[in-house]
Amino acid sequence: MIGAVVPAHDEEALIGRALRALRVAAAHPELLGEEVRILVVLDACRDRTGEIASRGGAQCLSVDARNVGIARAAGAQALIEQGARWLAFTDADLMVAPCWFARQLACRTEAVCGVVEVDDWTGFSAEERTAYERGYVDAEGHRHIHGANLGMSVRAYQEAGGFARLRSHEDVELVQRLHALGMRIAWTNTVRVVTSSRQDGRAPEGFASHMARLKCA
Repeated sequence: MIGAVVPAHDEEALIGRALRALRVAAAHPELLGEEVRILVVLDACRDRTGEIASRGGAQCLSVDARNVGIARAAGAQALIEQGARWLAFTDADLMVAPCWFARQLACRTEAVCGVVEVDDWTGFSAEERTAYERGYVDAEGHRHIHGANLGMSVRAYQEAGGFARLRSHEDVELVQRLHALGMRIAWTNTVRVVTSSRQDGRAPEGFASHMARLKCA
């Protein structure tokens, strides 16, 4: 079984589209019918995120941490206990590509780091968009690490010790431990997720914070 972990804090406006994209990816023919379980970790949610996620066919797990490292770790552990062999991590405000799970497994590595594509530049100038694109490598061999586009085998995840209890950069810290252990990591732009250019992110120093800094540059 493949497990997908989606941490969410008050994401009622976007969780529906995120789950629709995940369900499409879970039905990809290259998975040969392997089960995909989607788990939304409701982190201190006060809105209808859980209700929408449940209606959308996802499992829900509640934590009260306001900490993305804790949320990702809780979701991973729950799916491991259910028998997952592979863990895929994304966020509630993104949409994964239809081949998202299939491409991760096709890499045949212990871990996969994908890329993030911004599809809505509303509110940004042409110069600000150019500045972003100049600093982002959307190509094979990139070295970007996004918790919103990350996958790994359960064996690798457990050997590395899982996510630390960090409010930011929990993804970078885990991938660094995987690298130190000599795990094979695919740095590929064939594993893709799409996001807007929103600047009000849920995790400090996350992708939305990076977008906000473009406005201040």
